[in-house]
Amino acid sequence: MANILKFEPTDVILVKAVAGERITPGEALDVYRYADFVKVMAAGRAARSKINDTDVVTYTLFRIVNYTNVCSSACSFCGFHCPPGGPAGRVLTIEEIFEKMQAAISAGARQLFFQGGVNPDIPFDYYLDILSGVKEKFGADIHIRAFSPGEIQGMELLTGKSAREIIRELKAAGMDSMPGAGAEILSDRVRAILSPKKISVSDWVRIMEACFEEGMYASANIVIGSVETVEEIIEHLRIIRELQDRVGGLLSFIPWTFQKQTAKFPIRPVSAREYLKLLGLSRLFLDNVPHIEASVLCMGHGIGELALHAGADDISSVVFEENILTSYGHGTEEDARRFIRNSGYKPARRNLLYGNAD
Repeated sequence: MANILKFEPTDVILVKAVAGERITPGEALDVYRYADFVKVMAAGRAARSKINDTDVVTYTLFRIVNYTNVCSSACSFCGFHCPPGGPAGRVLTIEEIFEKMQAAISAGARQLFFQGGVNPDIPFDYYLDILSGVKEKFGADIHIRAFSPGEIQGMELLTGKSAREIIRELKAAGMDSMPGAGAEILSDRVRAILSPKKISVSDWVRIMEACFEEGMYASANIVIGSVETVEEIIEHLRIIRELQDRVGGLLSFIPWTFQKQTAKFPIRPVSAREYLKLLGLSRLFLDNVPHIEASVLCMGHGIGELALHAGADDISSVVFEENILTSYGHGTEEDARRFIRNSGYKPARRNLLYGNAD
């Protein structure tokens, strides 16, 4: 019993964070390195209770449409992409996109997530046409989340326009929000190893800022489990928090782990303990981001349930057609609701802007 109740220096940091006092990157580093992960989970849960309804966990439904598999970024961890000019490359027609969206609507999902690669052969009008076409065919209430910062940068190179000009045009055509995808680890050292052709840290931040300045909302994530250091993990969190301080616009943050998709990718197994500590610390450190999502999609139901007791208030949602990741998530809305109830919470369906959709 004495050992269980032993006081650790990092306990002071956890108490400070739960009390609402902002912790420093140095303190976050100490927590990540030295704190008892069970205490971090408890602190994350306590902090969550001050921000969100303690009885409720939210989820949503959306359709992913991978409009192209062609990508010039050539990330070492991606087994989905095809290089430009490759024989397996393809771009969906607007009719194919309509067909996929109709199937999603029939299943109850009126939200669409356009996700593709940085394809230099797609004209800019294609993006405008698919956005406006979906809205015209299925209704203005269809929410379209689309185009990562890397894809936006590709459009900059294609058109010669600024990110703000591009986002303004995409928004006018029907884009409603943007994913913070392509972040992985916001370290140029790591990116030089894993994805040297991908968008840089400074450009990722710049384009996210442009998104927020144009009145768009977004999410952000972190992906661990390769060559990153603990210091780089904390630096990633610092960049996210300072971005939110400057311009706002982030509705959620999602910690998850790399999956082995290619033989050449250097994978580092991430324990449940490390993932749960990262999630709890994310809730404590990112005091200006409203929601933390448990990645049931990548981590599975067991760890996902624990994550809901470590600071998460939302789960990776029912996704129709996930081609890039191996999914351990929920196949139906009832699966998601049952999982939340079995975890001890009340399920509440939301939309992609975290409004009530029940």
